[in-house]
Amino acid sequence: MLNTKMKIHSLLHSSLVVEDLPRARAFYENVLGLAPSPGRPTMSFDGVWYEIGMQQIHLLCLPNPEKGLLRPEHGGRDRHVALGVDSVEELAKRLDSVGIPYARSRSGRAALFCRDPDDNALEFVEAPL
Repeated sequence: MLNTKMKIHSLLHSSLVVEDLPRARAFYENVLGLAPSPGRPTMSFDGVWYEIGMQQIHLLCLPNPEKGLLRPEHGGRDRHVALGVDSVEELAKRLDSVGIPYARSRSGRAALFCRDPDDNALEFVEAPL
């Protein structure tokens, strides 16, 4: 029997491995519009944190242990992080303007998938506040 006094109540962050931090930062900051968090402590490796509401994305600048691994073409069939956006159409225009390929959700939802420069899959779901 599980201890019923403990429950998981929130997702705090998701970490993504990136090999070229300046290239990754250009994507997350210039394309997606995220701002680096000043709260990242000094660590034994480089990286950056982004606050998204009460959650964060952590970019870990480390050698990719999966380099060369064949990823599914559609990010929805791969492990991915899902992020809420005000407008999927506005995001699609932004991705189109910088030549980043994406796929619409196959479920018919207002959502799209793309990959960052290190091949991490990202899902964006329209979820206005």
